[in-house]
Amino acid sequence: MPQMAPLSWLMLFFFFGAVFMLFNVLNYFVYPSSAPTSSLGDAKASTSMNWKW
Repeated sequence: MPQMAPLSWLMLFFFFGAVFMLFNVLNYFVYPSSAPTSSLGDAKASTSMNWKW
């Protein structure tokens, strides 16, 4: 069974490192972050959902 050359191991390391970094970046940016809202807007939104049970 032939052994791999050191350059081949180095290229394999860079390839898997790049795939790992790309996976992490895509997982970080997949969910959009919501902008912070003021407390006045939150109070207005909570009073509009008035359920009469």
